[in-house]
Amino acid sequence: MEQYFCGCLYFTANHLARLMNKMAEEEFTQLGLSPTYAFLLMAVHDKPGITQTELSNTLHIAPSTTTRFVEKLEVKKLVERKNEGKLTLVYLTEKGADIQADIKVCWKNLYNRYADILGEETAKQLTNQTSLAATELEKHK
Repeated sequence: MEQYFCGCLYFTANHLARLMNKMAEEEFTQLGLSPTYAFLLMAVHDKPGITQTELSNTLHIAPSTTTRFVEKLEVKKLVERKNEGKLTLVYLTEKGADIQADIKVCWKNLYNRYADILGEETAKQLTNQTSLAATELEKHK
């Protein structure tokens, strides 16, 4: 039975995703954020005034999920929304800007954990191959 699962991209990708998610959540526990919230905050930091549609596209999540995440980060006073006509723009608050360095440390710690286990070259290759596969599959949705 094992050989069927190990040869299935769906199964192995989900298995890897669960393991990586557990590691990432452990690293971000100290900030009280999920890894996805941290990515959202990084995206807003990189592009102040980003629209929720752009955030959805950047994070590869549904617009309704983006709205829910932004609302939760607003409650934590990490982002704020400003309306400009029909657009809703998202900005970091001072508190959101202040934790950017801590977010980068968490991402670095996560990278170091899995690179120590897999080896740095394998970690980089796996990341690159996974990204290329996702991009290619996305073209054919």
